[in-house]
Amino acid sequence: MSSVFTEFNLMAELHQPGDKIVLLVMDGLGGLPMQAGGLTELETASTPNLDRLAAEGITGLSIPIRPGIEPGSGPAHLSLFSYDPVRYEIGRGVLEALGIGFTLTPNDIAARGNFASADADGFITDRRAGRIGSDECVRLCAKLQAATGDLLADEGVQVFVQPVKEHRFVLVIRGKGLGGALTETDPLATGKHPLPVTDSSGSPEGERSARLLNRWVEAARQAIANEPKANSLNLRGLAKDPGLPRFPDIYGMRAAAIAVYPMYKGVASLVGMEIVEFEGDRPSHAIDALERAWNDFDFFFIHVKKTDSYGEDGNFAAKVHEIEVVDAIIPRILALQPGALIVTGDHSTPAKMRSHSFHPVPTLLWSPRARPDTTTTFGERACAGGGMGIFHATTLIPQAMGHAGRLKRIGA
Repeated sequence: MSSVFTEFNLMAELHQPGDKIVLLVMDGLGGLPMQAGGLTELETASTPNLDRLAAEGITGLSIPIRPGIEPGSGPAHLSLFSYDPVRYEIGRGVLEALGIGFTLTPNDIAARGNFASADADGFITDRRAGRIGSDECVRLCAKLQAATGDLLADEGVQVFVQPVKEHRFVLVIRGKGLGGALTETDPLATGKHPLPVTDSSGSPEGERSARLLNRWVEAARQAIANEPKANSLNLRGLAKDPGLPRFPDIYGMRAAAIAVYPMYKGVASLVGMEIVEFEGDRPSHAIDALERAWNDFDFFFIHVKKTDSYGEDGNFAAKVHEIEVVDAIIPRILALQPGALIVTGDHSTPAKMRSHSFHPVPTLLWSPRARPDTTTTFGERACAGGGMGIFHATTLIPQAMGHAGRLKRIGA
């Protein structure tokens, strides 16, 4: 795999006007066979349109972080947007907060919260509280805001509890002297007690922040202890907004994000993309939004979530079906005549594993300027022999820009 990462200064010097680019991300696309000798979800799916793109374009396998490392969704998307996630480490709380339109200040620490279910002894029995509905999340967040909003006022710290979607919420604490390198409370498995927030920085700001957050967690759990499902909670991705170089400045493209879930809106917003709001949550609704916004932007990021959700649920057949649903909308994208179309995932989520995995992600790049490789189908094993090889995901946008005529020549 190439160790070359995108040089932002170079891209800023070389970008020029060109054709439009579409990045279509099926979250958790990569998979595994359920039995030895079987096919993955992508290989099982009937995908005539994606197979056509693979035959006419080039394919490969992308590595989101480094070989062997399992990526979270935030870092994996940063990598797709060409930001090395090892250098630019972003807490998921920041992404969730930005994704719901919450304006963060330099004095804020943001956390992604998950409502959870626990037994009488405090052991987690369901890390997502049975995937409660979004209306229930709104009610619970209002309850927590009322119970804990003034909890830390004696230390000059404000508390904000905001609903996101289903079992997810955002916690923001705001005040001077906050910071550090803070750990998550989620034990990442059922049958375990939640963990305390700790600080690994050793700084006074970190120690204070961990203490305040643990104080809030204890009060919040007491406030919802009698709830029938969501009687516990966990915090993940505790962080401050670090500020990042802006995608439009680096690449000279006005970029649109077409996504349903706030976390993905958040990571797109963080790098300077503009959010295109739309009704509905199916891939066809996203393409409706793409068609409406086509004349206003140069670059389009389209996110499909359910491929990941079904992988985490262990539902192989449903993930296969969702891939086929996405395949059916490909002709509508091609009808817009993009200069380059990327189809990939942010990471792999095999239904067999019910979680994100370290496996490289099948990727195709279609363009009228593409030099086709020998691949004729879109799947993990086919992409392993594709012309893009095994590459780092941070190099994908520059490759698409070259195919879209958006990079100048270096030298005479």
